[in-house]
Amino acid sequence: MGSFRLSAGLLGFMVMLASVQAGRNFWLFRQRVLQQWEERAAKEVYYRLRLLAQGPTKMVWTPPKEGTILQPLDHFDRQERRTFNQRFWINEDYWQRPSGPVFLYIGGEGALSEYAVQSGHYVEMARKYGALVVALEHRFYGASLNPDGLEDHNLQFLSSQQALADLVSFHRFVTQKYALKSNTTWICFGGSYPGSLAAWFRLKFPHLVFAAVASSAPVRAQLDFLGYNEVVAASLSNPVVGGSKECLEAVAEAFFVVDSLMQAGEQAKLAKDFCSCGPLGGPDDCVEMVSNLADIFMGIVQYNNEGVSWGTVASVCRIMTNHSGGSPYQRLMAVTNMYLNNMGLPCLHNSHNETLQILRSTNITMWGVGMRQWYFQTCTEFGYYQTCEEPACPFSRLMTLKPQLDLCWQVFNISPDSVQEAVSFTNEYYGADHPKASRVLFVNGDIDPWHALSVLKNQSLSEVAILINGTAHCANMSPSQPFDPLPLVEARQRITSQVGIWLKRARKMDGDC
Repeated sequence: MGSFRLSAGLLGFMVMLASVQAGRNFWLFRQRVLQQWEERAAKEVYYRLRLLAQGPTKMVWTPPKEGTILQPLDHFDRQERRTFNQRFWINEDYWQRPSGPVFLYIGGEGALSEYAVQSGHYVEMARKYGALVVALEHRFYGASLNPDGLEDHNLQFLSSQQALADLVSFHRFVTQKYALKSNTTWICFGGSYPGSLAAWFRLKFPHLVFAAVASSAPVRAQLDFLGYNEVVAASLSNPVVGGSKECLEAVAEAFFVVDSLMQAGEQAKLAKDFCSCGPLGGPDDCVEMVSNLADIFMGIVQYNNEGVSWGTVASVCRIMTNHSGGSPYQRLMAVTNMYLNNMGLPCLHNSHNETLQILRSTNITMWGVGMRQWYFQTCTEFGYYQTCEEPACPFSRLMTLKPQLDLCWQVFNISPDSVQEAVSFTNEYYGADHPKASRVLFVNGDIDPWHALSVLKNQSLSEVAILINGTAHCANMSPSQPFDPLPLVEARQRITSQVGIWLKRARKMDGDC
């Protein structure tokens, strides 16, 4: 059977939206979560194959196929002759040749690994329904870009519209490679931004994809995403996940003290108390620091129970409600120390200039999250900037829209007016949270902050929604676990049933979309 390895990247088999705060804490936490997912996926695949090898049939395992497809750099200008190689993965193990369906997993703002076609609920459904599992890495992320891909003049070719056109080419490639019939049923899956792409692929190309499952998909672009931290606040006070009103109040009080010390010019004290890697050199560094502190809570809420045992709402609220830990401000210090210790970090990087250097860097890494690329997409398509300008937000009032829009200008020379225009265009082009598609299933968890921009209620008989109580970002896409809460188990059962209904309908319709 051979030995198994973790892929070179820290990124897990699913790619999910990061916070677009100025701070970098969220990106680091996200990398850790996704690393845990990949390690869990590797173990799951390993033990599954051991069982197969020891079983009575001694089944032979075929490793997933990795390859690249040559794509146009610009699908919409045939005079542009440049191309790039886009990476894909294919798992044939469960496919009932030649008429089985195709399950397409759509990559997002980071590298994919072989586990994109080996682990996850959609792979479990592929086993049940005899599907060919294929996955396409998003352009300009992972290995799917040219050596000069991150230069400013090339980033113009990074967009959701180009990504959908890539999917069209990949559909044609797979169809030709496996000599698929014209009535082969394709169902696409994605989580977070790829969840939006899944819904939009069905919306814009209904003749190619029969149905879509869009998990935690923020299909409504929004410049000032106030709702993000409103949901974070609600989740910190939600007893279903270990939150409480006392926890939320303690968090809010701690950040109020932080803001007060900032206004009093006590930056040196704050830098010491919260383990800053260097002094706070000015207002931009102050915004960076409070954003980093907020990122700890935002990341824990977004990825609650998603692979990091210490990073849960329950664990952070135990610290924030522990009166023996001193004042709420001192408990916030304890949360910060807990985060740093578990992440293996010596200090918080609060330098705004360092953040600018990271975002401006055109150096390419073939693994992990594409921080520069994703920020470009927020500046040119989505916004999604999480702020703290409403009373319900428990974090620092320094977290406003301006510093985040300033990054678009400082890094990409994109003006605030241009960002707003881009967000408006995205909603007009795709239909925001009323996309008027058909055969799309929107799945969200109610403690996930991104659900505020998704479709939460049935739009029609064939555009339906599932809201899962007590679950976080893309939880339904993870492989099933014995300890999964009942609402998550039931949601997966509904998703599996819906996919079965689609496949049955497709057979009756004989490929008619």
